[in-house]
Amino acid sequence: MSANNNRLRTWTEQRMIQIPQLFFQFYKELKIEDDEALIVMHLLAFYTEGNDFPTPNDLMNRLTMPSSDITSHLQRLMQKGFLEITSDVDANGKLYEKYSVYPLWERIMQIIEMKEQQKSAASLRQEEGEIFRLFEEEMGRLLSPLELEKIGSWLDDDKHSPALIKEALKEAVFAGKLSIRYIDRILLEWKKKNITTPQAAQKQSEQFREKQTFKRPSVRTMQQESQSTNKVPFYNWLEERE
Repeated sequence: MSANNNRLRTWTEQRMIQIPQLFFQFYKELKIEDDEALIVMHLLAFYTEGNDFPTPNDLMNRLTMPSSDITSHLQRLMQKGFLEITSDVDANGKLYEKYSVYPLWERIMQIIEMKEQQKSAASLRQEEGEIFRLFEEEMGRLLSPLELEKIGSWLDDDKHSPALIKEALKEAVFAGKLSIRYIDRILLEWKKKNITTPQAAQKQSEQFREKQTFKRPSVRTMQQESQSTNKVPFYNWLEERE
């Protein structure tokens, strides 16, 4: 059971849920008829009043429908899996029955989670599409079929995030070695080092550059200073490493 469903069960057991706005948003999507929705609303009202198991006559006193229709709607709600009858023990140790709308809340939470997953998947597809556009923009040309296939393999086979691929592209641009082969090497090295986020990749590159700067000789000729002006050491990802 998910954390959301555990929290939901606690809310219902502690009477923290009354007639929720979520029910009005989703009952049509759950194919609950209007009369059935009205029954649910009245069950919730009785629930907040301390009556967990109202009879059809109790409901009929508040509704403009006959007892037979109320019973039929209750049965359909149970058949559809939105309502159940459970048993509990009161303070005196006496067993009693009650209606539970927890299955309904659980179905609503499933819909919400599904919509969130769909939204996340759509956002990821958009980010992936942006990757191809960004590569073409940086390279100043259309990508070849082999290049498209390679970028696709980074996403689908290697499971690199679009954000990490963007960071590898930035590293290649910074090094002046803008090629799919070079970027592939960067991603391979990061995978070996279990680097999965742009932040971790940036930290690793910064540590390397700081180390290289520290290793520079302190005595330099004017010509050497002139040649190195505005240059920052970069990681040579195509160099073989152990």
